[in-house]
Amino acid sequence: MSRWAAVLAGGSGTRFWPLSTRSKPKQFLPLAGDRPLLAASVARLAGLIPGERILVVTGAPLVEETRRLLPDVPPENVLGEPRPASTSPALAWATAVARAKDPGASVLSLHADWYVGDAAAFRETGARALDVAEEHDVLVTVGIVPSRPEQGYGYIQPGDRLAGDARRVDRFVEKPDAERAHQLIEGGALWNSGLFAWTATRFFAETEAVAPEIAPHLPLLATGDVAGFFAAVTPIAVDISHFERSTRVAVVPGAFPWDDVGTWSALTRVRMVDADGNVIVGNAISRETEGCIIWAEDGPVVVDGVCDLVVVRANGVTLVTTRERAAELKSLLDTVPDHIRDGAS
Repeated sequence: MSRWAAVLAGGSGTRFWPLSTRSKPKQFLPLAGDRPLLAASVARLAGLIPGERILVVTGAPLVEETRRLLPDVPPENVLGEPRPASTSPALAWATAVARAKDPGASVLSLHADWYVGDAAAFRETGARALDVAEEHDVLVTVGIVPSRPEQGYGYIQPGDRLAGDARRVDRFVEKPDAERAHQLIEGGALWNSGLFAWTATRFFAETEAVAPEIAPHLPLLATGDVAGFFAAVTPIAVDISHFERSTRVAVVPGAFPWDDVGTWSALTRVRMVDADGNVIVGNAISRETEGCIIWAEDGPVVVDGVCDLVVVRANGVTLVTTRERAAELKSLLDTVPDHIRDGAS
């Protein structure tokens, strides 16, 4: 039995606009340090999954840049989706590729754009998730031990003990309000990270059992008709198609620092913050400024006497918004002309 990783590396370039664009989405950006998030995510697997067994699923237009950023991953292991169809079809494809190489394969699924503060603990938890998937023939999700009552994450309520620290999943709770988040944490709930593990055999058995959006089209993958498969499936997240429907789901806890780096405001959690609570990257100057995120990539930015703003200069565009409204960039971009949305430089 061989162990594989499936790294989800699609992206539309909306969350960190104007720094991110359709051709350079979030996973290509050094948001949490000196390296692009994608490169850091793959490097973090070293010692757990070898490069030749890392599969990266991305959009077809992003394949070449993804290969350039990942020289230790064989080029043929970078899989370009014919169309975006959410995570379940992408992971069915990656799992099918792993199974074709080894019918006994198991897969660790992760996203390319996370921040992880302890790589060794991440690998230990990933190995534990794979152990549970292999030994107990279940789909496994890793639940992050919460550090705050986050309203932007889903939660997992653990149920009966399976083995050691592994438990059956009682239920999933989607993005609660603040009061409910406090109650969930007090009751032992974990953040639903999206770090998953399964054997290929169990994944496809559950696909046939509970995922009608995917199952009828699996023969297309078996014959190598990837384009036909993606054209036929109904887009759906694996969280819904498999984890929320299956009765064979377990959770193991992950105690490492983790963040999905979902908005500009998240940079205050994953980067150094100055004495006034600002994150400043690039050629920027601030005076009497508190709680701001300032990113100056292609020209100087001066910020004076303001609080809780996001100020970004990148790709010939300047964005000024509040930290709260920065979470709504997708709706903003729906109103922005394409020549500005994709960078004016």
